Amino acid sequence: MQVGCVVCFSPIGDNWRTRLRQFPSLVNCCTIDWYTAWPADALMAVATKFLSSIPDLDDEVRQNCVEMCQFFHSETKKLAKRFEDELKRIYYSTPTSFLELIQTFKSLLGDKRASISSLKSKYEVGLEKLTTTEQSVEGMKQELIALQPKLVEKNKEVGEMMIVVNEESAKTEKVKEVVAADEAVASEAAAQSNAIKKECEEALAEAMRGPRNMGRPALNEALKALDTLSSKEIAEVKAMKNPAAPVRLVLSAVCVLRNVKPVRVKDDTGKMVDDFWPAAVKMISEMGFLPALQAFDKDNIPPATIKKISEYTVKEDFQPDRVQKVSTAAWGLCMWVRAMETYDRVAKVVAPKKEKLAEAEAEYNGMMDQLNAKRAELKKVVDELTALNNKLAALRQEQDNLTVEVDLCQKKLERAGPLAETLITSLGGEKTRWTQNARDLADDYVNLTGDVIVASGLIAYLGAFTPDFRESAVKSWAEESLQRQIPGSEKFFLEKCLGEPVKVRAWVVAGLPNDSFSIENGIIMDKAGTAVRCLAKVSVRWKLCNAHGMCQPLQIVVAKFTDSDYLKRLEGCIQFGNPMLIENMLEDTDPAVEPVLLRQTFKKGSAVMIRLGESTIEWAKNFKFYLTTKLRNPHYLPEVAVKVTLLNFMITQVGLQDQLLNIVVEKERPDLAEEKARLVVEGAENKEQLELTENKILDVLSSSQGNILEDETAVQVLSASKQLSNEIAQKQQTAETMEQQIDQARLQYVPVAAQTAILFFCIADLANIDPMYQYSLPFFINLFKAAITKSDKSDDIERRIEILNDFFMEMLYKNICRSLFEKHKLLFSFLLTMRLRITTGKVSMSDYRFLLTGGTAMEEPPAKPADWVPDRCWLEIFKLSKLDEIYAAIPDSFITQPKRWKEAYDSSDPMKPGAWTAKRLDSSQSLPEYLTETRTAPDSLKGLSEFQKLLVLRCVRPDRVLPAVMTYVAAEIGEKFVTPPPFDIAGSYSDSSTTSPLIFILSPGSDPSSALYMFAADKDTSLGSRWPGQGQGPKAERLLSEATSSGSWVLLQNCHLFASWMPKLDKILEQMDPKQTNTDFRLWLTSYPSDKFPVSILQNSVKVTNEAPQGLRMNLVGSYLMDPISNEEFFEGCKNPQAFKRLLYALCFFHAVIQERRLFGPLGWNIPYEFTQNDLRISARQLQMFIDESPDQIQYKAINYLAGECNYGGRVTEAQDRRLLMTLLLDYYNEDVLKPGHSLCAEHPSFKVPAAGSMEETLDSIRQVPMVIPPGIYGFHENANLTREQNETYAMMENLLLTVGQARQLVGEQA
Repeated sequence: MQVGCVVCFSPIGDNWRTRLRQFPSLVNCCTIDWYTAWPADALMAVATKFLSSIPDLDDEVRQNCVEMCQFFHSETKKLAKRFEDELKRIYYSTPTSFLELIQTFKSLLGDKRASISSLKSKYEVGLEKLTTTEQSVEGMKQELIALQPKLVEKNKEVGEMMIVVNEESAKTEKVKEVVAADEAVASEAAAQSNAIKKECEEALAEAMRGPRNMGRPALNEALKALDTLSSKEIAEVKAMKNPAAPVRLVLSAVCVLRNVKPVRVKDDTGKMVDDFWPAAVKMISEMGFLPALQAFDKDNIPPATIKKISEYTVKEDFQPDRVQKVSTAAWGLCMWVRAMETYDRVAKVVAPKKEKLAEAEAEYNGMMDQLNAKRAELKKVVDELTALNNKLAALRQEQDNLTVEVDLCQKKLERAGPLAETLITSLGGEKTRWTQNARDLADDYVNLTGDVIVASGLIAYLGAFTPDFRESAVKSWAEESLQRQIPGSEKFFLEKCLGEPVKVRAWVVAGLPNDSFSIENGIIMDKAGTAVRCLAKVSVRWKLCNAHGMCQPLQIVVAKFTDSDYLKRLEGCIQFGNPMLIENMLEDTDPAVEPVLLRQTFKKGSAVMIRLGESTIEWAKNFKFYLTTKLRNPHYLPEVAVKVTLLNFMITQVGLQDQLLNIVVEKERPDLAEEKARLVVEGAENKEQLELTENKILDVLSSSQGNILEDETAVQVLSASKQLSNEIAQKQQTAETMEQQIDQARLQYVPVAAQTAILFFCIADLANIDPMYQYSLPFFINLFKAAITKSDKSDDIERRIEILNDFFMEMLYKNICRSLFEKHKLLFSFLLTMRLRITTGKVSMSDYRFLLTGGTAMEEPPAKPADWVPDRCWLEIFKLSKLDEIYAAIPDSFITQPKRWKEAYDSSDPMKPGAWTAKRLDSSQSLPEYLTETRTAPDSLKGLSEFQKLLVLRCVRPDRVLPAVMTYVAAEIGEKFVTPPPFDIAGSYSDSSTTSPLIFILSPGSDPSSALYMFAADKDTSLGSRWPGQGQGPKAERLLSEATSSGSWVLLQNCHLFASWMPKLDKILEQMDPKQTNTDFRLWLTSYPSDKFPVSILQNSVKVTNEAPQGLRMNLVGSYLMDPISNEEFFEGCKNPQAFKRLLYALCFFHAVIQERRLFGPLGWNIPYEFTQNDLRISARQLQMFIDESPDQIQYKAINYLAGECNYGGRVTEAQDRRLLMTLLLDYYNEDVLKPGHSLCAEHPSFKVPAAGSMEETLDSIRQVPMVIPPGIYGFHENANLTREQNETYAMMENLLLTVGQARQLVGEQA
């Protein structure tokens, strides 16, 4: 027999390629066959096979269902492709999903049919009972009229019979008195006889009782002792050649009792003596020896024998205790001999008493014969009386039956009035509703097939998709189902089809967001066929698992794959049926839980078992296994996806807005929040009670037999239930009224919750731009709560809402900006602005998409109106004209007003007032004023909003889009949102905790370690550090262990190179107990952006970037807030403060200029050098030192040499770059800087050195520096900015495009 081996691999992922490289024989020695996806006909065949067993389904509908199953599978593949293209999320539609679809459809259809049929039947029976009650009243009246004459006649007959019975009863009593007297005499004689009998029995009992048996019968005990003797014990006695004296004595006594003759033998002296031993041995050798002893005639023992025996019993060797020590068999025989002797002694005393007892019994028997004759006479009389009584009882029974019937009829008539009226009145109001419900259920039953097949497709395929994808798929599937003539609802809703209102309300009370997407996820979790659910996204999954736990009254167990005891806890959950939640799952599962994922159960007797590791445990049928992940975009391979039900728990704006509204109301109006929470819980309980009460009413009506009015208990239950239902309904109506009033007050805070929800999705989408930009919902909510607490209070609700919105957005901007790279800070501000404007409808999504992409058009543009118009510019102008009617006139205006367009195109700042003409307008003129100025702007720009003009600018001058965006953001939400906060290590430290590490996100040239060491010194804390390398992991663990106890700080640098050890760090932080950790402990991490960095650490950390600020103004601000310049003692401590402060400003200006020149590529530096804050820090200290040494005569040559050749020049390796550096430095380190009003750039005289003042005065002067700096400040021509700014514009738009998916969803939700 040949053995075949089949090895299956999935081509997706690295496992297959890895195995092939590790085991070449898989290629060389195997026949490789490639199995492609199931074709359509295979899917149809499988569906046909499984759906053929569904009963009560038309053949045409069945075939259409088969086609729908195949349609779902193929459409899901297309949907998954679009899902990947638009959101970069991967989902696999596998044959397992197809089989799950079919099984779910069969199961749900059967369950729903059964439940709807049952409920419909209850309504119909209830309606029938109500109709019967209404029709039965008249019938009961007629029945009562017919029964009353019969009852009168029966009462008369019973009275006559009672007279006869009373007469016969008197005669019988006389006979009873005579018999009773005779019985008294007989009883006295019997008592005397019994006394004699008792005396005899007591005497005999003495014979049965031994002195050492505590009252137990000695004879019986002796017989039992004989029963315990075995043939082996008897054989031992026979084998004794020289038996012990007690044994010999006992057997001699037995021989005497049985009249066995001794043998005459000579003793030691030669004298002949009797020896019973030979006779005894022969006696016990007999087969019937023991039975003979048990049957021994103890009542006729000769007196001579008893006399001989009494001589034996007094001997010492005949005592039972001594005999038992020698032989068990001899002890039993000894007990028997002694019992015979005792019995005979007592029996002689009892014999005379027995004779007396016989005489007494004879006398008693004579008396009893006479008594029995009289008793027979009495029995005859009693029998006659009994016959009369039985007849009377029968008549009375008939009387009672008639009385009951009459009473029942009367009660029916009474109930027919108040009771029937009560029943009909109380339930009559339900008649219309029940009738409609029965009709609706009948319609639902017809529509079940179409609704359930769409619901099954949603459960099997759409759990992993986001709300907009899921909604569009369900809508198209429902329409397709109706087109295929499958009976179904006009509009499909999963909650209506499969939702259970009581259960859904319990989920919401437990904390599940009350939006359709979250409720759908709850229903999928409840109805999915697999026992394992893999929940992606962390935001609301825990609440839903909690909600499911509350509905099941089970305790959910939470663990992680990294826990050492999670398998033991899993075993307990499987055995007892408790749900288990595994948190922080990555893209692979632990192989140890493979049997659970695959549900590899087997039968053992009547129990279902599963083997987990080395243990075989019983599988509880209600066990549920939940897996959750914090990964933003997990890629689960098919071999993982087929084992679980994938669910995407991305929180929706509606759900988050509701959650945030609860938070803000709880903080602002705790009384309303408390009352609202109470009413929600009470409302859920009331609705549950209403449903239970209605079910109880329907059950009583369905289970009652015959006329409901005949069952008084049922009527009382119905009446009480309906009364309770009315009370609950009234309470619910009152609660709903109060809830509406509370909601009116709560709705005042909706603008806060709505804007805050929009802001969350802004920061959530930043992770699409950089993997380090991870922010959790708990972090966001905690920040929101802090903003509510810290913001200014106001009694005016509208003013308070305005304060909350502004304060939180600014607080969020500062917190997020500190973790963003400089190139992304303006992007973030613009993203905030656009999300707010798109959601409120002030900006259309199509306009925003055009700004990011440049638009699309299928037509070829006409010829350019002039040669100076670039091809790209003209193409985008043409596409813009097709975007909306408002832009349609722009291409023609290039022909009718070319001069104005040429002026804008040639202007260095086309968004500046006067750009459209040679005439410059006042600098205070705002963007709308000059763009709507009819004398300068092209006519086609009239009516365009500020944002719409940005679209035109992108087409004409894309290099000037970023400055225009900055101006737009400042005008829309405030200039503070284009002024990022400076690096603040102290502020970041204050926001951290022992379990929340601080992460420095590195960029080329940044090194925060020096600032951190200085900060640790200021805090008087030791700082230990580790770098990646072989063997550094255990050292880092020891360092962390010591620091958590001592309260010192730990710095782990370059964690992106520590990728293999980072999961270990994640586990250490998860297991860290804040209560057992020193409160001074802090963990500092540095890392370049890496997608391998654990998401849980990123979401639970304070992230900080430390790079040179972007822009001249922010660079200057950052320099002045840097140590030691920010130190007042250093800033004010120079001996020549006037010269020092002016030269220090020039040095900081120089530092900013050389940093900004890097952005110009080879025009700035031949080699991009990483000038750092340490260069500025050392140069500033040297400047103060030289001025202090000669306050009146500053050594410019020395400070130029040290700063240019040593500090900054030490990084410069190219000769021309060094020459340029020194030339630039000479423009800032010279005597002219000390002159009042000196300008640092001749081309732009407004950039002056501020007067020597305090730190705040200097910072105020810096804040007056324009946000947009002309290239001349950096030593460039105006055109030098073109390429750089154009690249920056396109880079920013590409990054913003990564966030468009979520923005589009928000627009859809608002619509």
